[in-house]
Amino acid sequence: MIYLILALVALILVYLFTISPGALPNHSNPGLWEINYAHRGLHQKDKAIAENSMTAFVKAVEAGYGIELDINLTADGKVVVFHDDSLLRVCGVDKLITQCLSTELADFRLENTEQTIPLLADVLKLVDGQVPLIVELKNTKDWQQLCAKAAEQLADYGGSYCIESFHPGIVSWFYKNRPAVVRGQLSAGHQSLGGTPRWQSVLIASIMTNVISRPHFIAYKHQDAHHRLSLRLFRQLGGKLVGWTVRDTDDIVGCMKFFDVIIFEFFRV
Repeated sequence: MIYLILALVALILVYLFTISPGALPNHSNPGLWEINYAHRGLHQKDKAIAENSMTAFVKAVEAGYGIELDINLTADGKVVVFHDDSLLRVCGVDKLITQCLSTELADFRLENTEQTIPLLADVLKLVDGQVPLIVELKNTKDWQQLCAKAAEQLADYGGSYCIESFHPGIVSWFYKNRPAVVRGQLSAGHQSLGGTPRWQSVLIASIMTNVISRPHFIAYKHQDAHHRLSLRLFRQLGGKLVGWTVRDTDDIVGCMKFFDVIIFEFFRV
């Protein structure tokens, strides 16, 4: 019986070690956990203000919200702010963002507005440290190049920011190469991680990939998060919890109680 108890204790300790967060950097990064984040900027449900547009970022800054945004690479290696792999949903063009040259971007309009796809450098210049940023790196083919280029641009940025990704390798890249950057693992219940091999989705959903990347926060799909013991343990071990994406029809109060901060859209906190 004693051996069974010892084995159980050992398994619990191994599990806690596996999901443990990294220690938050000692450097000053003011405001990251004191503000909620406008998802892809303060865009509108009627698309009058497009997601990930300069106008959406201006509106978020004016309202005093943090900004969550997405970055990817163009064919000529420029870091752009854009969510989808394809331009079809947002720009009406059946082409991958990674197949586009940066010089083409002015030809594409976001959600039938006059706004175009911005460069990360231009967004950083616009925000200029006025509000904190959550920068999501997309799982692109050349993700290591995206990590290196994004890290280089963000290193020269004077404002508060952190990075996140669904790809554990991207989070691990920052753990190994830019340990002073606050990093987060994006996750959800494995059934919500469509298109991912089941074994990978189970590891990501259960935050077992923490062992290779030691994220400082977990950004979890809020609908899947509330009954997960792993998230509560992660917080008890010193990690932060971020809820995505909370909309106007969701339990806003409940989400704000459960998570340290939320990423929201289509309403004002």
